[in-house]
Amino acid sequence: MNYKKDIDVVILCGGKGTRLREETETKPKPMVEIGGKPIIWHIMKYYSHYGFNRFVLTLGYRGEYIKDYFESHDFSENSWEVICVDTGLDTLKGARVKKTEPYVKSPCFHLTYGDGLSTIDLNRLEAFHGLHGRVGTVSAVHPPSRFGEMELDGDYVKEFEEKPQLTTGFINGGFFVFNRELFRYLTEDEGCDLEFGVLQQLSRSRQLAAYRHEGYWQCMDTARDRDYLNKLWESGDCPWKVWKK
Repeated sequence: MNYKKDIDVVILCGGKGTRLREETETKPKPMVEIGGKPIIWHIMKYYSHYGFNRFVLTLGYRGEYIKDYFESHDFSENSWEVICVDTGLDTLKGARVKKTEPYVKSPCFHLTYGDGLSTIDLNRLEAFHGLHGRVGTVSAVHPPSRFGEMELDGDYVKEFEEKPQLTTGFINGGFFVFNRELFRYLTEDEGCDLEFGVLQQLSRSRQLAAYRHEGYWQCMDTARDRDYLNKLWESGDCPWKVWKK
């Protein structure tokens, strides 16, 4: 896909990534590499495949690392417009999003975390959001199992899978779409959270719809997740790589 959409994508990049401390002592988690490229690059390439090329990044912990990366590399081939917004060191996600309000131009916008990969069809996600008329849409995904799974045939292992996708239960997979009305629910107070606050409020007032995604989804919380994603990339079996080059 090579068309361009005039809809902004906000990516949350400000957290400290404490569960991946061996990497995040020196860099923010979105800059941890998968296949030699920061995971945020993978996320942006995925959005770009669907025509989204204007990105607003919420910087916090070691934000200069992200800013320097985008200032020192040429992304003209991707037609990306990247806006880096300093949203504070200890600011919670809701306030980070609120601080992007002056930079978000589109009547609705995508929002995602800087550490998650998926095969969600972003066009269908956006179309679903446009149909239900609520303030927001969240992607509901099945989490991968923390442990491997074995299928047994008597005393023999018939199938062995390292990280199977669970088929029961849904969690917040990120990959949101919101109307600009969301900003009315947010404040710039650094204690304004997104999940434990605003999304709960939207849920209670039936203003948050769920887009069910039955396919691949994986976040990078730990070194084990990082290593697993690198293994997929090196094998060539990386579901999120939908772009040609």
